Amino acid sequence: MSKKLVVLGGGESGLGAAILGKAKGFDVFLSDRGKLNDHYRKELTERGISFEEEMHTDALIFVADIVVKSPGIPDTSPIVVGLNDRRIPVISEIEFAARYTDAKLIGITGSNGKTTTTLLTYHLLKNAGFNVGLAGNIGDSFAWQVAEKHYDYYVLEISSFQLDNIIDFKPAIAVLLNITPDHLDRYGYSFQNYVDSKFNIVRNQTAECHFIYFDDSEVITSELVKRSTSSQLWPVSISHTVEKGAYLEGNQLISKIKDSVFSQDFESLPIQGPHNAINALTAIAIAQLAGVEADQIREGLVTFRNAPHRLEKVAHIEGVVYVNDSKATNVDSVFYALGSFNEPIILIAGGVDKGNDYSQILDLVKEKVKGLIILGPKYEKLKHYFEGIVPQVYITQDIQDAVAQGKKWAVPGDVVLLSPACASFDLFKNYEDRGDQFKNAVEKLANS
Repeated sequence: MSKKLVVLGGGESGLGAAILGKAKGFDVFLSDRGKLNDHYRKELTERGISFEEEMHTDALIFVADIVVKSPGIPDTSPIVVGLNDRRIPVISEIEFAARYTDAKLIGITGSNGKTTTTLLTYHLLKNAGFNVGLAGNIGDSFAWQVAEKHYDYYVLEISSFQLDNIIDFKPAIAVLLNITPDHLDRYGYSFQNYVDSKFNIVRNQTAECHFIYFDDSEVITSELVKRSTSSQLWPVSISHTVEKGAYLEGNQLISKIKDSVFSQDFESLPIQGPHNAINALTAIAIAQLAGVEADQIREGLVTFRNAPHRLEKVAHIEGVVYVNDSKATNVDSVFYALGSFNEPIILIAGGVDKGNDYSQILDLVKEKVKGLIILGPKYEKLKHYFEGIVPQVYITQDIQDAVAQGKKWAVPGDVVLLSPACASFDLFKNYEDRGDQFKNAVEKLANS
C-alpha cells in the first residue's frame, strides 16, 4: 500500500512536492487554505493529484505518513500543531526533494544577498558549462526539477523558513552570508531563534562538506565558537585579509581556495557596492570549490546581470538618479544600500515593520539622507525615530506621490532611493509589485 503524502500549500514549492511525490509512488493529497492559482490547479488535475482549496480538512490531513509544508505556513499554525501532536513528520520541500537527487547541492542563506549570490553562482557554473539547476526560494520548484530533470548541481537559495523543517538536508557547499534581525515576528521576537534557524544549513554537514561564511559578522563568528562544525571553513571578508577564503583588498577581489588563487578588479564588474563585493567573493569561492577555471569565472563575472529590484537604476531625470531597491525588506539591506552611494539621498522607506531596529542605519542616515519619504499607513515608528535627524520628512500612502515629492526635493547630483526596510503587504502585493509601481511612477515622471 502506498504511503500517504500530504502537501500543505499549493504554491510553486507545494505543486513541485506533489509532482515529485506522485513520481515516487506516494498517494498524494494537496491542501491549500487559500485559492489555487489557475495554472497550478490545472497541473494537479491533469496529473491526477487529489487536492482541496480554501480549506484544510483535518480528516484528510491527519492520516498522512509524511507532510511537506509550504515555507509560508508557520509551525504555530493549528494544522501544523495538530500534526506535531500526532507525531506526523512535517518537512520542507528542500528536505523532500534532496532525498531523491544525487546532485551536488549548493545551499545559500543569509538575511540579505541570497538572491544575488545565488543567481551569480548559477551564472558562473552555467557559463562554465556545468549541468546545473537553479531552485529553492527562486526559480522553478526544486522538487519539480528533481522529478523531471537530471542536473549534476543545484544552486539553492534557502530561507530560514525552509531551513526550519529539515531533517537530513546536507548541502555539499553551504553559505551563510549574514544574520541580522529579520522575520522576528515568526520567531517569537527572539533573535537567537532566528540565528538557530539559519545555522541549520550546516547542521548535517560532515568533513567533506564546505562552509563559506561572512567573517565580518560578529553574530556568525561568535556562533561558530559556540558550535561544533565538522565542515571545511572558508571565511569571506571585506575588512581584512584571510589566510584561506576570500577577501577584498583595495579594489581587488581575492579568493584563496585550496591551491588556487583568484583575483579580479571589482570596479570592472556590473554589480557594485560593499554588499555586492561580499556576494561576488562568495560566488567566486563557490565556483572555485566546484572546479570552475579562473578564466571562466572572470568571464562569468563581467557578463552577469542581476535580478530586478536590487539597487536597480531606473532613470536619470534632470541630473537625479532614481534607484529601485524594493527587495530591501529589512534594515540591513538598507544599510548596504545607503553605503553604496556617495551622493545625497532622498530615501523612500516604510511598509510592514517586522520588528526593525533602525539604530543600525542611524549614522548613515545622518550623513547621507537629506529627506525621508515614509510610504505606508503605519508610519509612526519611522517618523518618531528619524524626525529631527533627517532635515525633512514627508508621509504618503501613494507611490506616485512619493516619487513626485522626491522630485520636488531633489537637485542635480542627488539620488532618489526606494529602499523600504519593511515588507510590502500593506499597499502592494509583494516587493516586486512595489518595485514595478515605483518604476512606473518614475517613467511617468520622465515623460511628463
